[in-house]
Amino acid sequence: MLFAHDTEDALVTAAALINTAANGGEQLADDAELTRFLTEQQFSGSRTHDRTELDAVRQLRPRLRGIWTSDEATAAEELNALLREAGALPQLVKHDQWDWHIHAVAHEAPLQTRMGVEAAMALVDVVRGKQMDRLRVCAAEDCDAVLIDLSKNRSKRYCDTGNCANRAHVAAYRARLAEKAGD
Repeated sequence: MLFAHDTEDALVTAAALINTAANGGEQLADDAELTRFLTEQQFSGSRTHDRTELDAVRQLRPRLRGIWTSDEATAAEELNALLREAGALPQLVKHDQWDWHIHAVAHEAPLQTRMGVEAAMALVDVVRGKQMDRLRVCAAEDCDAVLIDLSKNRSKRYCDTGNCANRAHVAAYRARLAEKAGD
């Protein structure tokens, strides 16, 4: 494990949140889709289930993507701003099926605040650990989804949103076959 369990979970969730708007799509079109996403990501806490909450979560995505694709200094500046705006105060907590981990805002804080701060706290560890190169954009030419490379050898190049890796491997295989046929 490269980072603490809660950091890795938060990074995966942040990437998944950003990717709900990848490739021109919209996977958070309504409250039911947001609820499904939160359930899949095991994200707990209070909810209002209204349009304001949905819009605020959707507005968080480009901000996180900007941090994801920025340099270290810019990421640090944006992360500090996000934490400052939320009035973050890190505390150790243990709840539900989760062992000790860090929450930096109250369980009752607005959903977008909790999501933003959780992502920011995880990304702080990425910056502090000089691991910004693990935050990537999918290598597929037709995909703009992001990914977190948690592999030991830093080899992950494709996102988990579709079949990007499979399509790239098939295309490379076909290119090799065509090259051999041309010999």
